[in-house]
Amino acid sequence: MKKLYVCISMIVLLAFLLTACGGKPAAPKDLLAQVMSRGYLVVSTDPNYAPQSSLNTQGKRISPTKCPSDTLTTAEMQGFDVDVATEIGKRLGVETCFATPGWDLITAGSWADKWDLSIGSMTVTNTRAKVLAFTEPYYYYTAVVAVQKDAGIASFADLDGKALCVATSTTYEDWLNGKLDLPPADVFVQPPANITVVPLDTDQECAQAIKAGRTDFVGYVTANTVVDENIAAGFPIVQLGGPVFRESLGGAVDRSSTLPIDTFISKLDTIITAMHTDGTLANLSMNNFSMDLTQAPK
Repeated sequence: MKKLYVCISMIVLLAFLLTACGGKPAAPKDLLAQVMSRGYLVVSTDPNYAPQSSLNTQGKRISPTKCPSDTLTTAEMQGFDVDVATEIGKRLGVETCFATPGWDLITAGSWADKWDLSIGSMTVTNTRAKVLAFTEPYYYYTAVVAVQKDAGIASFADLDGKALCVATSTTYEDWLNGKLDLPPADVFVQPPANITVVPLDTDQECAQAIKAGRTDFVGYVTANTVVDENIAAGFPIVQLGGPVFRESLGGAVDRSSTLPIDTFISKLDTIITAMHTDGTLANLSMNNFSMDLTQAPK
C-alpha cells in the first residue's frame, strides 16, 4: 500500500511539473517585454503627411510578416517618420508595423492598447504630456504659414479677418486659437487677429484642397518641411514670412497602457540617443528633407 501511495504521489507530481512546463507562458511584465515577446512593434503615424509619412502606393505588403492584418508593413509606408520607426524596430530586434488612426485620437491618449508607440512628428507639450509619455526628441522643425499665390497676402497683418486651414488637434490649431503650450522663447510670431480656423484631418489636406481650387480659406499653417514639399510639387502657394514658432518632435507612449511603460520609454530613449550619436538620424533627415533637422536649436 505504501509503495502504491508513493507511486501515485510521484505520478501526480510529474503531471503537475509537465503541466507547469507545457502550460501558457507567463504574461509579459511590461510593454517592452510584450513587444519583444511577440516580435513586432505597432507604431501609429499619419498616412498623408509627406515628407514625414505617407502611403507608398508602389509598395507591396511584406510576406511573410508578423504584422497584424489591420496594420501596414514597412513596405507600404514611406517618409522620415517611417524610416525612424523602422530603425527603432530593428534596434529592438522586432518588425515594425504601422497603424494610421486619426491624429486627434493619437494626441488624446487612451489608446486601448491598439498601438504601442507614436512616431508621427508629435510636438512635445506639457498639455500632451499629461496623457502621453514622450521620448527624447528625434528632430526639430519650425511652423510656418503658407498662402495662395493669388490671395493678395503680403504680411501677417493682411491675414486679419481671413480664414486659415489647419489639421485638427495640432499645435498649429492651438497657435491660431491662442492656446499654444510652448515656452515663450519658442514662439516668434503671435497669431493674426480675427482669424477663422478651418480644421481638416491632416495638414496636407489643407494644401491639397487649395490645389483642388477650394477658396474658403486663404492659406494654412503647418511644418516648414510640408510647405517646402508642397512648393516643390508645384502647389499654387508661397510661404508667408518666416517661422512663427519652433517645435521639438518626440515619440509618444500612452500613459493609460494596461502594462507599465517605464522600461519601454527608457529603451526608446537609449535607442534615439544612439541614433543621434552615430549619425543615423542625421542621415535619415538628409535623405528625406535634404537638410539635417536633428540638431537641437541653440
